[in-house]
Amino acid sequence: MNAYQKKITAALLIATFLSAIEGTIISTAMPAIVQKLGGLELISWVFAVYLLTSAVTTPIFGKLADLFGRKKVFLIGTSIFLVGSMLCGLAQDMGQLIIFRAIQGIGAGAVVPITFTIIGDIFTFEQRAKVQGLFSSVWGIAGIFGPLVGGFFVDYISWHWIFFFNIPFGIISIWLIAKNLNEKIEIKERKIDYGGALTFTIGTSALLFVLLTGGNEIAWNSTIMYISVAVAVLFLAIFLFIQVRHPEPMLPIKIFQYREVSISNLIAFLASVILIGITAYIPLWIQGVLQKGAMFSGMILMPMSIGWPLGATIGSRLLIRFGPKIISFFGILFLAIGSFALALITISTPSILILFIIFILGLGFGLSMTVFTIIVQSAVSWNLRGVATSSNTFFRTLGQTLGVAILGTFLNQQISGYTNAGGDVPPTILANGLHGIFIILAAISLLCIFIAFWIPKHNPNENEAPSSLKHSEGE
Repeated sequence: MNAYQKKITAALLIATFLSAIEGTIISTAMPAIVQKLGGLELISWVFAVYLLTSAVTTPIFGKLADLFGRKKVFLIGTSIFLVGSMLCGLAQDMGQLIIFRAIQGIGAGAVVPITFTIIGDIFTFEQRAKVQGLFSSVWGIAGIFGPLVGGFFVDYISWHWIFFFNIPFGIISIWLIAKNLNEKIEIKERKIDYGGALTFTIGTSALLFVLLTGGNEIAWNSTIMYISVAVAVLFLAIFLFIQVRHPEPMLPIKIFQYREVSISNLIAFLASVILIGITAYIPLWIQGVLQKGAMFSGMILMPMSIGWPLGATIGSRLLIRFGPKIISFFGILFLAIGSFALALITISTPSILILFIIFILGLGFGLSMTVFTIIVQSAVSWNLRGVATSSNTFFRTLGQTLGVAILGTFLNQQISGYTNAGGDVPPTILANGLHGIFIILAAISLLCIFIAFWIPKHNPNENEAPSSLKHSEGE
């Protein structure tokens, strides 16, 4: 890694850490925030609106990065994220916090995919595989230290600082990228796909609204749900029509003609359903079924934060030698082993065994998810790398959103009618419902294994970055 690459990598590591630690910090601080601001019934929207706006804007920022360069889009996106963070820290009620979280999510829609895109630009395929392992380790570190940092601010300073914490580090990242990242963008008239961006935003927002609220806050057979579904179908159909006809579409359909992109995105989508199922319902098993404390339920997922970066580091180093198919297949195999093991746990299963299962699942995610990002980046040329990378991020987010909706609806159906006078569900009833969810996750892991047979055996084609991004070792 030369001096130029080190400077850019430092900036991107900071940005990645901010994005990774954000979720774990706010999860820890939410009880204190609700106590101060009120609005307990709105707590799910603090998370949902961030997920929604980041999912919608991810492909848009990816296309803009291909049109106008990574540098401009990264600076704009990170700035929006920091403004949203500052406003969240200044929120005076839950309604304001939700609005400001939406702004923060818009910025996050640029930070994560553009970071990975820049990595794809400045490193060769061989270097990229190793560097992706380093960035995956950042997510693991954030998963471990996020709850500690959030707890420290809440207990000893103020919940406001969980948002202000981002600002100085974000400014450093912006400064490093602005000062050091060199790009030479071809100057030509751009035909921006405004229609595609608008229809995608409306259609996807309606779809995510249906997924996030259907069967929970809003009944499936309500008028507003029917209207939302109709809006989603109509505008997404118009979006696809525009993408086929526009000279520079926001989401070029042709990228899905690359088997590396289509297969990787499909498995990433399904694996994300497994991921959200684990992170949402394992703590519920620990607290609601085993009757353990909240602190222990938070620690139960810590082995995933260890296994994930370990798997990513190992997989990245072995990718060049054995190719993407073998490495990603082993990752999916670990996911299947872990998922089937979860489907077999009972109330009497020792906690230490659950911790080991979570570690195996973390290894599986690290081996597979990191490789899929590298495959997608390396399958296309520079002018499609931004939108291809963002498509992978989008499908991951969509998988988590759809997973929350489907699994949540399933669990509600299993436990409905069994709630006692205190609003609690008997442990045995809850165990049966969660056992059904774990069986669904195991079935999804089998589907992933089946699809993995279509992953190309060869290494993805190495597409060169623009000449302005090539720097000698002496620079």
